[in-house]
Amino acid sequence: MENLEALLHGFTIALSGNHILLMLIGVLLGILVGVLPGLGAPNGVSLLLPLTFGMQPVSAIILLSSMYWGALFGGSVTSILFNIPGEPSSVATTFDGYPMARDGRPTTALATAFGSAAFGALCGVVLITMAASWVAKVALAFGPAEYFAVYFLAFASFVGMGGSPPVKTLVSLAIGFALAAVGIDTVSGSVRLTMGIDELVKGVNFVVAVMGLFGIGELLVAVEDEFHVKAISSKVEWREVLRTLAGLPRYGWVLLRSAAIGCWMGITPGGPTAASFMSYGIAKRFSRRRAHFGRGEPEGIIAPETADHAAGTSALLPMLSLGIPGSATAAVMMGGLMIWGLNPGPMLFIEQKDFVWGLIASMYLGNVVAVILVLLTVPIFAALMRVPFFIIAPLIVIICTVGAYSVSNSYLDVVMMTGFGVLGYLFKKLHYPLAPLVLAIVIGDKAEDAFRQSMLISRGSLGIFFSNTLVTTLVLLGVALLVLPSVWQIIGKLTARSPGRP
Repeated sequence: MENLEALLHGFTIALSGNHILLMLIGVLLGILVGVLPGLGAPNGVSLLLPLTFGMQPVSAIILLSSMYWGALFGGSVTSILFNIPGEPSSVATTFDGYPMARDGRPTTALATAFGSAAFGALCGVVLITMAASWVAKVALAFGPAEYFAVYFLAFASFVGMGGSPPVKTLVSLAIGFALAAVGIDTVSGSVRLTMGIDELVKGVNFVVAVMGLFGIGELLVAVEDEFHVKAISSKVEWREVLRTLAGLPRYGWVLLRSAAIGCWMGITPGGPTAASFMSYGIAKRFSRRRAHFGRGEPEGIIAPETADHAAGTSALLPMLSLGIPGSATAAVMMGGLMIWGLNPGPMLFIEQKDFVWGLIASMYLGNVVAVILVLLTVPIFAALMRVPFFIIAPLIVIICTVGAYSVSNSYLDVVMMTGFGVLGYLFKKLHYPLAPLVLAIVIGDKAEDAFRQSMLISRGSLGIFFSNTLVTTLVLLGVALLVLPSVWQIIGKLTARSPGRP
């Protein structure tokens, strides 16, 4: 009850004309940042941060958080229309979003993504409103062992529930781990796997990897399959947008399950990217239409988008209550709080009530503004699919090249992007899953650091991963997911041999 009263007070702060204008500006800038590959929410918020130094903290955080919501929505646009993830967490959306758009249903794909994202974001904000104290207690229990257990669970979910042969999934993960290991070893400080190339000391950039794997890789497949002779078109109707949104409640269980996964991964170190991948894998495993995944299945869009936005929103909770950012963007925002003279942590809820609850109230309003703005732009985005492929193809190459170069102004990144494009093409032709590879690149180094820190704390004993109920539960769940394919295979063979079967 106390939280609800504080939230109502927060709405009186957020509903001023100045703050509504800041929400509109922030969301529009965020959509632009999300649409342009190579920027992303962390970079966009970083660029905008200096402009907030002369603002009041409440106004500044509303502007930055609104940009965050816009970037999360905008990242889905290029994922669906061009198979180029605008945000790392939008990669899983490409698996079914792009095939649906290519099949002549870009409006349906975009409306499905935006509607699901709005539900996920709402769940994340409700969690922040109602469960701040409980989440703080849970997050405080996390050490290196718990961090590794969460990452292990994310990786294991692909082996057990990814739908691809386990061996191919493990190969994909292994390549991703190898790429994540390039650069400086953050535990020992040594340089590894750089092959004498100084520019590789910074490691393999994720943005460069995904633009090559998805943008260039898909382009090579499209050229080979002679898609260039087909002009993709779609009739855009607002009626289709409304029909799609009205049909989302049919997937209520998928929405709720994905939101739960997203909220959990948001308040723990998993983050939005791991949440979207895990949610997609679980949705594919338990769906009655699993054979349609990868061909434009609505559940394949709903699951990652809901989890992505639930995780992205709830990631702000540990940042505010504990000073532990749940995502890269939350880390940038936490830096802003410190610059404004605010110290994230439990005392923030006591000493700066206007700031905290003004921000939480703006999350409700900002996500509503974001949904309205992206839905208004659906016809514009969907109309892009009418452009013939021989025009779109060079545009994709230009976007990927400029995006790769702009990451660190390095020609090596462009070369690496091309190499990843060839790798993505080979993966598609040989039917190896890309999702585990991408996830390993993103959080492989974090998982390694957590494991090595755990070993240092325990003096090399694996018993640290069974030292308390939380970490033991996470590890056992991960092991169960790893052995699940073998168990199902054995059960299938026993069933086939049972008496009474032909």
